[in-house]
Amino acid sequence: MLILHVVGARPNFMKVAPVARALQSAGARQCVVHTGQHYDANMSDVFFRELGMPAPDVNLQVGSGSHAQQTAEIIARFEPVVLERKPDLVLVYGDVNSTVAAALVCSKLLMPIGHVEAGLRSFDRTMPEEINRLMTDQVSDLLFTPSSDGDENLLREGVAREKIHLVGNVMIDTLIRMLPLAKERVPQDLPLRFALVTLHRPSNVDDLDWLSGMLRTLEGIATDAEVLFPVHPRTRQRLAQAGVNGAGLPHIRLMEPLPYLEFLGLQSRAAVVITDSGGIQEETTYLGTPCLTVRENTERPVTVEVGTNRLVGRNMERLRTETLKVLAGQSRKGGIPPLWDGHASDRIAAIITGKRASA
Repeated sequence: MLILHVVGARPNFMKVAPVARALQSAGARQCVVHTGQHYDANMSDVFFRELGMPAPDVNLQVGSGSHAQQTAEIIARFEPVVLERKPDLVLVYGDVNSTVAAALVCSKLLMPIGHVEAGLRSFDRTMPEEINRLMTDQVSDLLFTPSSDGDENLLREGVAREKIHLVGNVMIDTLIRMLPLAKERVPQDLPLRFALVTLHRPSNVDDLDWLSGMLRTLEGIATDAEVLFPVHPRTRQRLAQAGVNGAGLPHIRLMEPLPYLEFLGLQSRAAVVITDSGGIQEETTYLGTPCLTVRENTERPVTVEVGTNRLVGRNMERLRTETLKVLAGQSRKGGIPPLWDGHASDRIAAIITGKRASA
């Protein structure tokens, strides 16, 4: 049995690593295709090294572009790889352009598709990721969901129940495995109390007025806790367009994008995380770190219903108020969702190979 994994962006790498490891233990042959959607070394290469994965077997080197250009280029470059390798199953991950592009190629070639992290919905079709999720799930043959809301969404959309498998969250598999090492990587010069910030969604950072307002809000928060802000390449470009640099933000520590281990270690120590990332909502929930998400919706409602996440929208006053509540010790204590136990990838491997899972 040959399993072909398709990855393209930073969130995919943390998901493929435990699945590939579990499938290797089950005796499956594997091939990893990196589309090159994320090509910056800090956003790509370092993750493979830290996660203990070999270099991808194929790199399509697609690079940046509009959603249409990037998706079309991946389709054109991926199809010959599938025809040559003839895998028994293609596994796609998450909701990036690489995910839907690979799924469309395979569906046209009648190639079986498995979607890891299926069924998540924000119900906001202005988000490109939502379109990617909807289309990928409709053409997939195996749908591996991280939480029960994913099952409910898929059933409501007419997906056959026998295709749906509730397995848990593979990102948490990686987190549990790497957390002891991540804690060793925490810098010694960290402030006693700090807020950790990540922003990358175009709907946020491409709005320069909003981005400027966010920075002013963070400057105000920094009087109560130092602000650490690893800056995504897209966000850095927008800051430059807005004429913002570190000298103009004396109380915010602007940083380069961090490798996975360093960032995970910071999440484990942060007083609060402020983000617009989906995966970080999940990681902070497992870690028990308060998370404030600057979005109007989330495709991961279990992090709000069970975990430590709270949606604050794009309202700066609400963000400041909620941050101060957290810093004053008034954050809600969350729990860990069912099956977020470090064995989601074992369940996936068992379903694919027909072998009993180890846990």
